[in-house]
Amino acid sequence: MHRLGLRVSDKPRRQSIRQRLLALALLPLGVVLPLLLIILTQWGSAYLDRLLVAKVGADLGIANGYYERVSAGIGTAVEGLAGSTRLAAAAAAPDALPRWLDAERQRLKLDFLHLLDADDCAPAYAGKPCFAGWPVIERARSGQAQTDNDIFTPGLLAAIDPALARRAHTPLLPTQNATPDPRVAEDRGLVVHSAAPVYAHDGQLLGVLAGGVLLNGNLEFVDRLNEIVYPDGELMLGSVGTATLFLGDVRIATNVRLFEGGRAIGTRVSQAVRDAVLGAGETWLDRAFVVQDWYYSGYRPLIDSRGERIGMLYVGFLETPFAEARNSALSGIVALFALTMLLVAVFGVLWARQVFHPIERMHATMNAIQNGDGTARVGPVPNVDEVGDLARHFDRLLESQQAQALALQRWGEALDGKVAQRTAELQEALATLRSTQGKLITQEKMAAIGQLTAGVAHEINNPIAVIQGNLEMAREVLGEQAKPVEPEFRLILDQVHRIRLIVTKLLQFARPQEYVGYLEPVGAQQLIHDCLLLVGHLLRKGNIAIEQQIDSARLVTCNKNELQQVVINLLANAIQAMPDGGTLRLAVEDWDEADMPIGLRLSVADSGPGIPEADREHLFEPFYTAHKPGGHGLGLWVSKSLVERYDGRITVDSPDGGGAVFTIWLRCEPLG
Repeated sequence: MHRLGLRVSDKPRRQSIRQRLLALALLPLGVVLPLLLIILTQWGSAYLDRLLVAKVGADLGIANGYYERVSAGIGTAVEGLAGSTRLAAAAAAPDALPRWLDAERQRLKLDFLHLLDADDCAPAYAGKPCFAGWPVIERARSGQAQTDNDIFTPGLLAAIDPALARRAHTPLLPTQNATPDPRVAEDRGLVVHSAAPVYAHDGQLLGVLAGGVLLNGNLEFVDRLNEIVYPDGELMLGSVGTATLFLGDVRIATNVRLFEGGRAIGTRVSQAVRDAVLGAGETWLDRAFVVQDWYYSGYRPLIDSRGERIGMLYVGFLETPFAEARNSALSGIVALFALTMLLVAVFGVLWARQVFHPIERMHATMNAIQNGDGTARVGPVPNVDEVGDLARHFDRLLESQQAQALALQRWGEALDGKVAQRTAELQEALATLRSTQGKLITQEKMAAIGQLTAGVAHEINNPIAVIQGNLEMAREVLGEQAKPVEPEFRLILDQVHRIRLIVTKLLQFARPQEYVGYLEPVGAQQLIHDCLLLVGHLLRKGNIAIEQQIDSARLVTCNKNELQQVVINLLANAIQAMPDGGTLRLAVEDWDEADMPIGLRLSVADSGPGIPEADREHLFEPFYTAHKPGGHGLGLWVSKSLVERYDGRITVDSPDGGGAVFTIWLRCEPLG
């Protein structure tokens, strides 16, 4: 009782096929579509980031080109003036030289312009600073003009022009994410300067012409740079483009705005950018936090005449408009996916209903029949798929079973009447043989019942075998997908087995009913393929290997179902002969006699223990079972009768090494 209680309590809870089909239809929607949405959003976001980073890289290239053109323009102006006759004439009048140089400085829009002695660091006129030690000046004294970036000290700027020192003075503002700096101001100057040699008429070096522009606070330069890189309408979605010049990590000229609306001069770059650009000398192309917001940013280092990194050139545009547009697009995609999931879910529910509705009706019909209602039927089913075919075939099976049961009942009643009549006649004539007469009547009655019921039972067993085989095959083919409807499959198989048990009791003394069906050309290869499918469940249970050798393409004219019945019977016998597994060999070859084509030979061989000689002599006799458990002795007899109907024959051989070989000899056309 305790073990029985455990078995009952461990029985899995029964689930409706409706619930399983709905879960099967809707569960993928809740997994696949959200996963696809996540992948799409991540890919789209990453792709947009790559596009924007690529654009800021192109913008940085444009800004760098403009910066180099400005530097080259300063060098060209200084070099051209150094080689002009006007400078030679002005140098001949030292008193007027300072005024002339100042006029040229203003004309060329330079912040300073000096003519230096050839052998000294001081200008050729008194009261101006010393430029000794600068690589640009030294290269010009060697006879080669050069333009480069350099940092001028506060003292040098004041010596050149006190206004330049005041302009270079930049108070440092507290900046989020910047590297800590104890200074309160930046007093150095970032200068683009050029120097060119000045020669006399006889080719001797008279001096060096040096001029340059201070970039600290040069708003005209940075605004022009921003207009070139980001003209009106260049950026979509209302984004804002910015440009900046850095001395070290300090903004000395920029159009980046602070909260109060002023320019962010004196703020500093983030530590991550400083380490990458000034520390490692890399070009930064990525998102970066700029003063108070995130920008898609491009930074490149500025190199001085000594090859050291002294500052940075920056361009970038505001990320917020693109982020908002991306979020709006993602929201639209999410809404579209949600609507799609809703529509697919509704469609899936409706579609699943077309599957489980006929199955529920079949289940209700089987329960009604089990409760004694023999007239219960599934009824019309609109499905035109396998489920609909199964429901209609089930109804036809029930109709056939009911009709055959009624016919059997009428035949039994008629037979009872004849037996009673004959018994009465025999009782009058043979009173002394009453005991023997009773036995004879009983034997004749059983034989008559066997003849009447054999055909009924055989016809019932055929669709039962097909239903059972196809259900097993469907369960094997569907694999894991069959688990949701496994209880329904098991219930159908239970009912099929119940019908088989009923009709099996009627096959004890039967013989097959003669019937010839529709004749058609049948090929051996397709025949074997179909038969193997129908016994597939037996093969898989028995661990049996299959070997096929099809050497004939001839067609035989017969009833396909009857020939299929013969082959299936031989296959089933061979499988039963190998309960521990083995090899099932199928061979087809041409049947020729006297060089004339007759038909084909189909052999079914097993690797079982073989058939004794004594049993082989009686194999094709009715009701001979060869001591096979569960057999009724009609399979080979019926098979032999069906083959002989088409003027063929069946032979059997059992080699000494074991196993049995059954050969079907079939003519292409029956003789009759």
